[in-house]
Amino acid sequence: MAFDFLVPVKDKVLAFTEFLPPQAIGKSIHIHTEKKGMPVFANATVAIFGVLESRNAFEKKPNKLDVDGIRLELYKLMLGNWDVTMLDLGDIEPGETVEDTYFVVKEVAAGLLEEGIIPIIIGATQDITFSSYRAFDQIKSMVNIVAIDSRFDFGEDDELISSHSYMSKIITEKPNNLFNFSNIGYQSYFNAQEEIDLMERLFFDAYRLGQIANDLALAEPVLRNADLVSLDVRAIRANEMGMTKNFSPNGFSGREICTLARYAGLSDQVALFGIYEIENSNLSFQLVAQIIWYFIEGLSFRVKESPDIKNEDFSKFTIPTDTEELVFFKSHITERWWVEVPAILPENNKSKSVSLLPCTEQDYLDACNQNIPERWYKAYKKGFN
Repeated sequence: MAFDFLVPVKDKVLAFTEFLPPQAIGKSIHIHTEKKGMPVFANATVAIFGVLESRNAFEKKPNKLDVDGIRLELYKLMLGNWDVTMLDLGDIEPGETVEDTYFVVKEVAAGLLEEGIIPIIIGATQDITFSSYRAFDQIKSMVNIVAIDSRFDFGEDDELISSHSYMSKIITEKPNNLFNFSNIGYQSYFNAQEEIDLMERLFFDAYRLGQIANDLALAEPVLRNADLVSLDVRAIRANEMGMTKNFSPNGFSGREICTLARYAGLSDQVALFGIYEIENSNLSFQLVAQIIWYFIEGLSFRVKESPDIKNEDFSKFTIPTDTEELVFFKSHITERWWVEVPAILPENNKSKSVSLLPCTEQDYLDACNQNIPERWYKAYKKGFN
């Protein structure tokens, strides 16, 4: 049983919780301890666990990730007005080989997904995204990945899997269950033109840092359509993380990254959230804890809705353009938007999702001005239905 490989939360963390006020997260989260064992999974909403594997880091990490430092910061935060049951399962230590670690992460994440529990993974390196993607193999036939990252992480053709090349492994390995990949916050000077061209050829979505920072709402429909969200904290400004080495002076602010985490939580499709490439500093521990807080905050306000003209909670808008007739839906409850996307080759397409693509009100307004939204075009070329 893969859960047997999880190391219980250390006694020093448990001792810390004794002195917390009753409203703190540390007083309500159900913790895997040496004494009591694994918490009960029934009715759990989210399960946090750390992954200490770092052997495939692109920039070698001399120090082991201190997940307990993040726990101490998270546990002291106050609960929101949430109807959420949280578990802390402890940590996955590095296996005899990196592949052993990948296997355990995959099995633990898959076990949680099968129980309807959302894994929140705190990882030393982002190649763990590959393991969490493989956890969906028996859960869902097609998977949408969203990476909040300054890089696309395709790497070189002959490069072994690393924190800078895990996406190449995801794209090429069988079974290929990747339907769509979206990047939020890439910085052009970190990405070769060949990688940018590849994103275009595969009809993947990519949003530059400045584009999202100018209008964070652009990221909401992208995250609403995700099954798995992988956050590389190197997409955050170095000074916000209290770091200098391997971090950039440009990136998202703490406020912006917490907003994106909240959007991910609000998405009723996001089933796994991973935070990676964390370095040991008190400031980074605080910010990662707050990112997790905002994800759970969003999760607590999820509204499961599917546009239907027969449903009075939605309005339908049909917009004729020069080449296409676009059909939009707007929710009166959340004011979110969707657009219908017909499939080109339904007989060859493995995706079983409904042909409704999350979009923005601006996409609707653009269509009214005879400008077909780029997100619709890419989804159409891919055969969205």
